[in-house]
Amino acid sequence: MTSAHTDTFARDHLPPATQQPDYLFDLPALQFPAQLNCADELLDRPVREGRGARLCIQAPGVRWTYADLQARANRIANVLVHEMGVVPGNRVLLRAPNNPMMAACWFGVMKVGAIAVATMPMLRAKELTQMIVKAEVSHALCDAALADELRLAQTHCPTLTTPMLFNSRDADGLEARMTRHSPIFSNADTAADDTCIIAFTSGTTGQPKGTMHFHRDVMAVCACWPPHVLRPRPDDIFIGSPPLAFTFGLGGLLLFPMTVGASTVLLEKTSPQHLIDAIQTFGATVLFTAPTSYRVMAAQGALLRTTALRQCVSAGEALPVATRSLWREATGIELIDGIGATEMLHIFISADEAHARPGATGTPVPGYEARVVADDGTPLPAGQVGKLAVRGPTGCRYLADARQTTYVQNGWNLTGDAYLMDADGHFHYQSRTDDMIVSAGYNIASVEVEDALMQHPLVAECAVIGVADAQRGQIVKAFVVLRAGSEASDALVTALQDFVKATVAPYKYPRAIEFRSALPRTETGKLQRFRLREPA
Repeated sequence: MTSAHTDTFARDHLPPATQQPDYLFDLPALQFPAQLNCADELLDRPVREGRGARLCIQAPGVRWTYADLQARANRIANVLVHEMGVVPGNRVLLRAPNNPMMAACWFGVMKVGAIAVATMPMLRAKELTQMIVKAEVSHALCDAALADELRLAQTHCPTLTTPMLFNSRDADGLEARMTRHSPIFSNADTAADDTCIIAFTSGTTGQPKGTMHFHRDVMAVCACWPPHVLRPRPDDIFIGSPPLAFTFGLGGLLLFPMTVGASTVLLEKTSPQHLIDAIQTFGATVLFTAPTSYRVMAAQGALLRTTALRQCVSAGEALPVATRSLWREATGIELIDGIGATEMLHIFISADEAHARPGATGTPVPGYEARVVADDGTPLPAGQVGKLAVRGPTGCRYLADARQTTYVQNGWNLTGDAYLMDADGHFHYQSRTDDMIVSAGYNIASVEVEDALMQHPLVAECAVIGVADAQRGQIVKAFVVLRAGSEASDALVTALQDFVKATVAPYKYPRAIEFRSALPRTETGKLQRFRLREPA
């Protein structure tokens, strides 16, 4: 393989080979050539093969064919190279809600051989700064509606020298520059193992971990779960709520429909009601969202039965048995459940509609292997709870992070989930093995919320845990000790919640706050978080 990266940052910061997992390429579809560019495979190939006129992306007021998307991605690639000075291997931050230009920018970055660092719309300057600094991001393409937090972050990020706005009418905005460039671009001849994505995830320490994925990884996840579990059709219309900055959303709403020549609907607003309205408007057939949304949408099951909706995928958090049953009874559609991880890029255990079992996530997706192991890595027999271990064509490669040796052990990826496997080989989720809170499909690190609360002048100390919630799986609950002279009140609860929303991404705010006179600690002063989970 010959790398196209003249900026070798990514390759220089990969974990050593001895710390990476074992990779499996047993499936015929996983035999990749040495040189591979995922934009060429997903976008240019359909156009070359005469399918450029097929509908690709829809949004309110927008209908792009594959050829339309290609022309825009090529113009963006030309802007990146000729006006912004991007070279293969540079990191380009992408910041936007789910909209067509975000998709075009992602493909533009792939085409030039650069590395996309996509960020969720709700992230604040503090979180953006951590990502930009860690990935040494030099360029950014940002939706004009989300520019404020990026500008705040840039003041702390000396490497970020070239941001540009899109969905902007400014004379120096991306669209204006695109008009000056050709809709033709010669893609970078990237190696299959050139990094093309650095996707950030939050760990229990609150310090984001950058997960590095190659061009071959993008194509590998397209070759495993979609054809073997989802089995999409060329006339399908995909829709859903996960942000494209989540690998769940990137796959489900962009990569997977394009593998079969289908189309996708990209929505900036994805509340349950927005999804229902758009399913009707666009004739959507395949839905991706979290159990939280399915529970709310089930109330309009009779309406959904009149639409074209035929397949529904649940991921991002554990699917409760009651939610599966509620959705099936309301709509007549059996949910497709699955577990993935940012470290693995996408879903690796799942079950299609015919093999769904209440309470079970499923079986390993073809191309992957999974087992339940003890603390020492020894496989456990069926029926025993242990750590979930996975391996396949994708795997964890943290960007310069000591936590690599925790996630990858003995060639297996340890996802941080506790599972048991039944006698038939179906995997059943039990809990997280760390202090990560999973709420409505979002991963929230306790310490990050604690850090935000501690910045409030009335907070002396605090601790944050996840507590079970029927609607969201878990919610964030904070235990707060106030400074002397401060008085607990409902108004202060609201004030603290608003303060957290303004400090970190709003979905991380504590939905429950309990005031305490003191927190449980050991004699050495270490917080006993487990005691906060005990009944009062």
